[in-house]
Amino acid sequence: MSKIENMTPKQIVEYLDNYVIGQKNAKKTIAIALRNRFRRMQLPKEIQDEIMPKNILMIGSTGVGKTEIARRLAKMLGYPFVKVEASKYTEVGFVGRDVESMIRDLVSTSINLVTQEQKELKAGEIDAYVEKMIIEKLLPPLPKGATETKQQEYEKSFERMREKLKNGELDHLKIEIEMPSATIEIMDSNMPPEMSKVQESLAKVFGSMGRDNKKEVTVKEAKKILRQTASERILDDEQIKQEALRRAEEGGIIFLDEIDKIAVSSQNSGRQDPSKEGVQRDLLPIVEGSTVNTKYGPIKTDHILFIAAGAFHVSKPSDLIPELQGRFPLRVELDSLTEDALYEILTKPKNSLIKQYQALLSVEGMELVFEDEALRAIAKLSFQANEKTEDIGARRLHTVIEKVLEEISFEADTYAGQTFTITAEYVHEKLDMIVEDEDVARYIL
Repeated sequence: MSKIENMTPKQIVEYLDNYVIGQKNAKKTIAIALRNRFRRMQLPKEIQDEIMPKNILMIGSTGVGKTEIARRLAKMLGYPFVKVEASKYTEVGFVGRDVESMIRDLVSTSINLVTQEQKELKAGEIDAYVEKMIIEKLLPPLPKGATETKQQEYEKSFERMREKLKNGELDHLKIEIEMPSATIEIMDSNMPPEMSKVQESLAKVFGSMGRDNKKEVTVKEAKKILRQTASERILDDEQIKQEALRRAEEGGIIFLDEIDKIAVSSQNSGRQDPSKEGVQRDLLPIVEGSTVNTKYGPIKTDHILFIAAGAFHVSKPSDLIPELQGRFPLRVELDSLTEDALYEILTKPKNSLIKQYQALLSVEGMELVFEDEALRAIAKLSFQANEKTEDIGARRLHTVIEKVLEEISFEADTYAGQTFTITAEYVHEKLDMIVEDEDVARYIL
């Protein structure tokens, strides 16, 4: 079951609020789109097929939270999610990645997701199988035709060994085990499915040929190594494949970043690209709904949700071909980050930069403390740097804080057992000269 299935739009927004500051409209639009997926799944099959996903186009400058929203969605979802860059794709016939590879990436993600779930679900069976394999190596086998008394004694010995194995008492002993066959994983989603299958078959053949696959290891090492063998025996690959394809079809989400890079701006003819418009036309049938072949089987893209994002500094959404524009009916514009928003980004999120640096330097035994005025100074100077040079949004905070903490981080070991307080004066001392000089700021911040 998806982690998000029982979450209302309000709860989805509340979750995103823990990590992304502001952008309420974007969060609201995405929360409704995700909830609608759940609502659709509760309807009769004939109605389900008629309801198409409402794809979303997010418009906003770099560093305002588009990718962070996508990243957080990926963590909270129980359905497959992939983030891809539209600028990496080329038109069919050109050297590069074809757009269908994003669907193959989604299916691979789905396979990994379902496999991991099944491993957790059947962890008890896998552990029991591993224990059985190890104990059978340590305990002499029961002779054929053994009496019932001998069989009972053997079972008691087996259980005693199992207890010792669980308690780690046998971890130091050495046993000889059959190592899993070395297989070469084919990860190129741009490769045609038929070619990928052939390569995998050859890899399995060559992986199992040659040297003896037995090795002497400790029981502790054997527990880890044999889990792979146990998983292969216990998990149903066909069931995993079918469930993964179903999830990718019914609940898959593709975050298509940098879509503005394939828009042909009215200011230039687009002659410099391996056709941007061609990539859009290749993308169109996938977004509209088509069948894509993968090495795990065909997948329909009709109900995959596409969330596209772009800064659209040079081009405009209207520079996309009309058919593609029509496939992204939900438009949401993200706000540029103000000084107050940058301050909140430093203080509110669960994973804020300040908390990250405090945790990193605590490893050296020092406590790092930021005065509130220091944080406001960092936000103000970051905002000024964005205004004077390129506006890179919240990413500016990374470079600014790194500059503020450079010396402290270098000398951290000398502050072991001490508390170092970052004041507003310290921040201004480190940054004022750099921010004021626009040319220097371009290179350093």
